Amino acid sequence: MPCRTLCLAPLLALLVAVLPAGAQTKLTSDDLVKSLQGIEAEVPLISAAMLRQQAAESLQNPARANRVNREPLSEQLNKLAQFTVAVQFDFDSARIRPQSYRTVGLIADSLYHPHLLGYRFLVVGHTDGTGNREYNLKLSQQRADAIREALVNPFGIDPDRIEAVGLGEEQLLNAAKPEAAQNRRVQLINIGR
Repeated sequence: MPCRTLCLAPLLALLVAVLPAGAQTKLTSDDLVKSLQGIEAEVPLISAAMLRQQAAESLQNPARANRVNREPLSEQLNKLAQFTVAVQFDFDSARIRPQSYRTVGLIADSLYHPHLLGYRFLVVGHTDGTGNREYNLKLSQQRADAIREALVNPFGIDPDRIEAVGLGEEQLLNAAKPEAAQNRRVQLINIGR
């Protein structure tokens, strides 16, 4: 099944890399809805628990120790309807910065759209390849949890519709440059009904 990500996904990835979250003012909930819909075929079974297990096993795999050009942890993620945004957090923290609440609000707005009601989503947090892999995995999980919690409260998204998983640096967007800013990102992925 081809990726159903909005054709603007490469542009959004570029925006994530070069603009702070407060500068993402051109991003709209309609853009997000378009990128998240289009699930007609059977969706591969993916869950936060499964991805957490894969990430934990990845840390123990000596073949994945080298950060440069590490294979993606799950190719299935790239085949699902999704979008990627930058959410700013306080340094070394899971506290979402106030300037990123507009982005989180846009995500919530898109999840209330009639085309997306009834679907479940993964919030996937990613870090760059700077620092300790285990710590990056833990921090990315805390940040994904923070975004999920913000979507649930105050935005009121049903908690059964959203799972959170942090993949740390195990699924780099720019595997040739593990320290690149574009690797620090949040994905929202439609995992079906």
